[in-house]
Amino acid sequence: MSDNITIPPVSKGISRRQFTAAAATGALVSTAGLPMIRSARAAPPLKLGVLLPRSGHLALIGQACQRGAEVGLPMLRDMGYAVELMNADTESNPDTGRTQAEKLIREGAQMLMGCFDSATTLAVAGVAEQKGIPFVVNIGSEPKITEQGFKYVFRNFPSAGTLGKQGLMLYKDIFATSGVTPKTAVLLHINDSFGMGMLGGINALMPKLDLPFTIVETIAYDPKARDLSIEVAKAKATKADFVMTVTRLNDAILLVREMVKQQMDTMGVTSPGSPGMYDKQFLKALGKYAEFCSVNIPWFDPKQEVGNHLSQIFDKAFPEESCDLNVGFTFEAVLIAADAHKRAGSGDPQALTEALRTTNITKRAMLGGAITFDAKGQNVNLPSAVVQNLGGKPTVVLPAESAEAKLVFPMPAFKGRT
Repeated sequence: MSDNITIPPVSKGISRRQFTAAAATGALVSTAGLPMIRSARAAPPLKLGVLLPRSGHLALIGQACQRGAEVGLPMLRDMGYAVELMNADTESNPDTGRTQAEKLIREGAQMLMGCFDSATTLAVAGVAEQKGIPFVVNIGSEPKITEQGFKYVFRNFPSAGTLGKQGLMLYKDIFATSGVTPKTAVLLHINDSFGMGMLGGINALMPKLDLPFTIVETIAYDPKARDLSIEVAKAKATKADFVMTVTRLNDAILLVREMVKQQMDTMGVTSPGSPGMYDKQFLKALGKYAEFCSVNIPWFDPKQEVGNHLSQIFDKAFPEESCDLNVGFTFEAVLIAADAHKRAGSGDPQALTEALRTTNITKRAMLGGAITFDAKGQNVNLPSAVVQNLGGKPTVVLPAESAEAKLVFPMPAFKGRT
């Protein structure tokens, strides 16, 4: 099932079926300070097919991405862009994603955007190549997405190898900043395409990066698992100094909850680059036990003007939710699509594809340089930050020039937390 949300080429208000009245009101917060372009445009809006897992086991993250696609529409309108979102639910299933992509194209989508999980992203990439429709990837780290020679795929998110390398290198900064250097780690990871891609990258990079610790055991599990007691017991038995994770959201909650239950205290619970532990639902479900967990991941730049405006709009519209990576990169994916459409001056897929190849967006929400794409369709200007849960909020603690608070490492024991 799909539904359409449009931002018109001039400021006339918007139709937003999925927003509550409060969200719609909040989303109209002033975007003063951003480029204001309100000239009429003859060209109709870009028809952007948005493919996200709004149901199924990835639903919570998919819904967060959906909010990112929609909440920034007033900002994009004020920046002179005209976009119609044609939303479709992949149901956390690659086959459904493929079918929905084909359906959106039949219904007139001129460009596709999505899909969060790598398996579905690859399925949709195949459709985009077959149909000659450009496809902007919001989130999805499987290396094959930009390594298989696709001509119509453009990714504004790091590959698993890049994500893993940057995440691992940040451990040196964590230890140098804290003055504490652990010697051993245990790695618990999901066994889906993303988790296995991350594992491959970690295994390949560990011997090359001269890191001061050793991974003493690697433990895989199904991201749909309902019980991780055996896996946590194995991890506890290693007596490793700290825990490394590669998770999704639901399993991250189960994992830390089981660690608390088994009183598995550790110097830290930290990921070299994966979702889950920065999500609002993780913080809500675990409360004080979510504190001090950290992820080394691409993130909002707290000092970027566009990021600050987006955060303000989001917080007004969704005070109970978190303006996180899922929101930021999905917003930027819509921005990239809208920018290409504006420069192309056309909805023709070939013209849009050529415009995407010359993308150069300097005013963005996330950490990093200008959004540009190399010959493979990959944006390489995407550094990672250490994002730690502090005071119930994901907070940048490294690098120092972007830090909002001080790193806490080692973390306090689970027992006795207030």
